[in-house]
Amino acid sequence: MARLFFAIWPDEATAQRLHELGTRLAARAGGHAVPREKIHLTLAFLGEVAPARADDLVQAADAVKEAPFDLVLDRTGAFRRARVAWAGSTAPDPRLLAAESTLRRELRSRGFELEDRPFAPHVTLVRKVDRTLATEPIEPFAWHVGEIVLVRSELGSGAYKVMTNWPLKAKRGRAKG
Repeated sequence: MARLFFAIWPDEATAQRLHELGTRLAARAGGHAVPREKIHLTLAFLGEVAPARADDLVQAADAVKEAPFDLVLDRTGAFRRARVAWAGSTAPDPRLLAAESTLRRELRSRGFELEDRPFAPHVTLVRKVDRTLATEPIEPFAWHVGEIVLVRSELGSGAYKVMTNWPLKAKRGRAKG
């Protein structure tokens, strides 16, 4: 069985920028900045999934029909209980929210059990923070989102491996004739 999750994965430049922000946050709040190669935004955490469920995962992801978009990150903060610091968006793009909602609905309809809490889109940048960080604005920057990915978390090493991706595509209307 594989430990899997769906995510939005940044390009190299965005990952580097987020890692630098995480390093600055870690200096203020304690903790450990998330390695650049592990930075992502989780859409749905699946946990252990048997290989026989692969078709269900593909069908669920195929149902996401959103166009590419820019995710504007404009604030940082921390989840005290989870002891993580994050970057997020004051007003997440509706296409992000729709993609997450569709994906979760499709996964649940195929019998996957997901956490039952509202989606709070964020990118975890620091783990094991020691000091509280208030939510505060940062200079906004855009992360172009052109796909969703299925990621496997490697047991033992904790490394992440992108298994496959689903490009986001603009919705097309029916041709009139």
